[in-house]
Amino acid sequence: MPLGTSTRKERTKDMTNTTVELTPTQVRGLKLAKDGDLHPQEGKKWTHLNAVETYAKNDRFKERPQKVKFATTGTVTQLRDYGLIQVLNADADADETPHGITMAGKIWLLKHK
Repeated sequence: MPLGTSTRKERTKDMTNTTVELTPTQVRGLKLAKDGDLHPQEGKKWTHLNAVETYAKNDRFKERPQKVKFATTGTVTQLRDYGLIQVLNADADADETPHGITMAGKIWLLKHK
């Protein structure tokens, strides 16, 4: 076999040994991306499109609102660099277009519950 070539089995084996260690903040951002596409908001925040405060079903008098979950631009950039989320519109600037989770991100979440 010539130098620099490898079989598919060897390449797959090499790829499975590489693991990405994520911080708890990055894990929360990845889970947020799993729930739906992340859209840029003001103040370097990323959240779901039209996200609003909600209330639990058993909160009859709406006394305890549940905050809108968000990820920061830094977290989104790191997850994009790892290949766990991707830009949905490749033609636009990465900091201004929505992001979605990739299959690698879904698999990472399944392996690291």
